[in-house]
Formats: sequence, structure tokens, C-alpha cells
Amino acid sequence: MNYIFREMRASEYYLLEDFLYQAIYQPDKTNLAPRSIINKPELQVYIRDFGKKKDDYCFCAEVDNKIVGAVWVRNINGYGSIDDTTDITVEFAISVFDDYQNMCIGTALMNKMIEHLKELNYPKASLAVQKENYALKVYFRVGFEIVDENEQEYIMMHKLDN
Repeated sequence: MNYIFREMRASEYYLLEDFLYQAIYQPDKTNLAPRSIINKPELQVYIRDFGKKKDDYCFCAEVDNKIVGAVWVRNINGYGSIDDTTDITVEFAISVFDDYQNMCIGTALMNKMIEHLKELNYPKASLAVQKENYALKVYFRVGFEIVDENEQEYIMMHKLDN
């Protein structure tokens, strides 16, 4: 399968709604949360007015002129926040549509964003992941480490200045 990775265009940011919903860990595919769940304020912080803040960056994966995956970061107080005292930590969000998973697209997107953030001299990035989520192994593989946890999630950080 031929795919390309590129910056997502501002005219495509509306697709982040689809990718945000896809990013929600839902192990029971027969009992999915309603799509309206992404309207909750704690989820909207990941996409509302995306591209209007200085720390908003997004890359996408494209197959046959169709965007099939996205990784984006922004400086927010989200589920994976690790540092309330500084404005230099960005939080990751990533998803790949079901038909394109297990093809290393997510790993490649993560690595592309990590390299981009290193070029911009960000010292660290964070994310939150459900403890049962299969993506956990990808996050370890690209250099994230667990720095905190709660009952359901691990909070992970990547030190980008290494």
C-alpha cells in the first residue's frame, strides 16, 4: 500500500472531528459511544479552533488521495497534561481509521511529529492512554514513558531534547 505523510491543510482540519472520535478507546465495537461524545468540553479542547494557536501542528497519512490517519498536538490542559506551570509541553492525539490499522501508519505519524517537535526545540510532549489500549506498545516504541497513572489511564511523556 502506498501512503504519504504530510502536513494537514487548514481546509482539512474539519476531519479532526472524525479522528478525535476514532481516537476514543472503545474496546466493545458492538456498543460504541454516540458520536456526540466529542462535543464534551474535555474532548473539544483537542480540536476546537485548531490551527489558531501557535502550538497547533498536525500531520496526516494519505492513501489514494484519502486521509486515513492523523497525529496532532497542541498546548492544552487535557487528559495527558503533565505540567501546569509551563507552556512548552504539547499533548499528542492520534488516530488511524480501522481499515488502515496494523500497517505501521500510526508509528510513522508519531515519529514524524516527534521529529518535527525536536526541530522546533520542544523539550517534551505528553499523552494519555487507557491501560488496556493496544496502542500503548506503539507509544513505548517511539520513546514515551509512563510518568503517572490513574485508575484507567497512563500519563506518558516523551523527552524530546534527548
